[in-house]
Amino acid sequence: MEAIQNKKKLSIAIQNKTAKQLTDSVKDLRIVSLGKTGVGKSQTGNTIIRDPNAFQTQRSSASVTTKCQSATETVNSRTIKYIDTPGFFDTHGSEEQLRSEILRSIIKCAPGPHAFLILLKVQTYTVQEEEIVKKIIETFGKDALKYAVVLFTHGDNLDEGQTIKEFVRENSKLQDLVNKCGGRCHVVDNKYWNQQEDGYRSNRVQIESLMNTIKEMVRGNGGGCYTNEMLQEVHRAIDNEMQVVRAASNVRENADECSKKKGVMTE
Repeated sequence: MEAIQNKKKLSIAIQNKTAKQLTDSVKDLRIVSLGKTGVGKSQTGNTIIRDPNAFQTQRSSASVTTKCQSATETVNSRTIKYIDTPGFFDTHGSEEQLRSEILRSIIKCAPGPHAFLILLKVQTYTVQEEEIVKKIIETFGKDALKYAVVLFTHGDNLDEGQTIKEFVRENSKLQDLVNKCGGRCHVVDNKYWNQQEDGYRSNRVQIESLMNTIKEMVRGNGGGCYTNEMLQEVHRAIDNEMQVVRAASNVRENADECSKKKGVMTE
């Protein structure tokens, strides 16, 4: 019995060591940002890679980012590639154009992103935010949440002394989302927290914590990333479902047509 337990412990130790080696060997960290227009994806990219001019930003209800853009910088001896995407419910183009452009983010960071950042504001979690999360899952599949971190912007909206996890606990639906993302959530404030070097309300502290979370997540995923093959699998499933829906619709239409013809013959 003891020999079996020792064998299990050794196996777990080997797996952990292998995952750590895989994580440490990932020199290029690829991150894709997702969220609605105006949530601060571009500004957050500038904050993460420590370059205020990497992505164009402005205060506007219209989306600044209409095409996938990327920027790469070395931060703390690790190369970070941040992919900025157009916002869901974008003010430009159709939903199909938006989805196509967002899907390009996977190609842009081939072989795939190590992390999806689902960006939300520190504010009331509305039906629109729920719909955005639903669209993300529809686009990338539920497995994408294994590679996801919920990152809140506008952290200065937190109450004095409040942490982001305390904020999340106030809303069961928001807590459910974070739980589905492995409990991973962080917060930044791209306007007020850049000057703070220490303490909770410091972007430097929060980004360092975020990077540690992503590192642990990559380790938990065996050093892997979300791949184009996973995306294709999601789209195959969607295509199959659409074919079933179309077939069922055709059957109903044919049945209705037959009923109409029988009604005419009866008359």
